[in-house]
Amino acid sequence: MSYTPSRPMGYGCLILSMSLVGAYVALTKPLAAMLPVFLLAWLRFGIGAVAMLRWLKKPASEQPLSTHSRWLVFLESFLGNFLFTLCMITGVSMTNAVSAGVIMSAIPAVVAVMSWIFLKEKISLRVWGAVACGAVGIGLLSLAKDGHGASAASGGQYAWLGNGLVFCAVLCEAAYAVIGKKLTAVLTPKRISAVINLWGLLLMTPMGVYTALHFDFGAVPANMWWLLLFYGLAASVWTVWLWMTGLKVVPAARAGVFTVMLPVSAALVGVLALGESLSALQAGAFAIALAGMLLATLPGRAAADKLPLN
Repeated sequence: MSYTPSRPMGYGCLILSMSLVGAYVALTKPLAAMLPVFLLAWLRFGIGAVAMLRWLKKPASEQPLSTHSRWLVFLESFLGNFLFTLCMITGVSMTNAVSAGVIMSAIPAVVAVMSWIFLKEKISLRVWGAVACGAVGIGLLSLAKDGHGASAASGGQYAWLGNGLVFCAVLCEAAYAVIGKKLTAVLTPKRISAVINLWGLLLMTPMGVYTALHFDFGAVPANMWWLLLFYGLAASVWTVWLWMTGLKVVPAARAGVFTVMLPVSAALVGVLALGESLSALQAGAFAIALAGMLLATLPGRAAADKLPLN
């Protein structure tokens, strides 16, 4: 039987999922400095495939997938795994974790718009208010300065390209959230996690194998392999299962609000683990974003609390 959480537990799954995504997004910066992008992505999917072998087995209760559902599974992996991974790893390697957090604060708004367009979900004023909080956070962060007096968006000669790639990752993540809501109606979270990871592995294998044949694995220190193991399990297994489990009981537009935890977590890891700086203005911006998340989740009589689950 597939686990169906209560609404509060669903919120908890979404919060933990996006917090882990933010953590591993920030930690891909040192990994990308040691491993080529295609090799890093291929190893990530490989670790996930080994960890989820048992999840690939089709449950007896699962109905045959329609052609439409099969295409959704492929798109979920192509956009949410393959392209997201390439854009995010490459983008973060060219900019910094705090800058990535600024851009990823746009995810709730993009998810809300996509949910309205593609899922026909009614978006309450409270959810739009939460999205607005995220937008205010982006505005404040764009004005913030780091500890050296430079704009938080600066990160090197090609920071503009890195920031553009991170925004492409934002679009991929939003599509992932919306498509995932559709898939939870026909597949269990475990099956979704395993199947889309397998598609990601297949898509990445040609470039990954080619890169591996020309790479000196002995030059990678032992601590990077442990970090790679965490990245592979977090990105391919834990975050996907948690997100899909939460989506079973939370509408996609409201779930999108929880993606605010992604940039918050990425920036905090950048500060605490990677030595980046966080100004008071940036901290205030993230506080506003978190207030938006509370606005969308606190109990109330809003019509959104009675939205259908599918």
